[in-house]
Amino acid sequence: MDKKADELMEKCKNMDESTVMGSCQVLLSMMKDKDVKLEDDPDQSYIGMAENLKPKDVSKVLALALKVRESGDIKDVELKNAASRIIRAIEMS
Repeated sequence: MDKKADELMEKCKNMDESTVMGSCQVLLSMMKDKDVKLEDDPDQSYIGMAENLKPKDVSKVLALALKVRESGDIKDVELKNAASRIIRAIEMS
């Protein structure tokens, strides 16, 4: 991860902002609906994560969002936009 990603991860540690949490749930639901699998985490249950999302999980979702946004394998524009919204929301908080 680069320096900017590390800074975002640090911001996430104690985050409890509803906008960010909502964006995280949207991304996870979209990943489940579109049956997206990431190479390094193919067995992850995104819907389970979305249903049980807690503020401490935001850093995990941020890591997913960064992977989705940077992935050359994922071409879905809506999914990439959802990932970018999470990243921007955390940057602005």
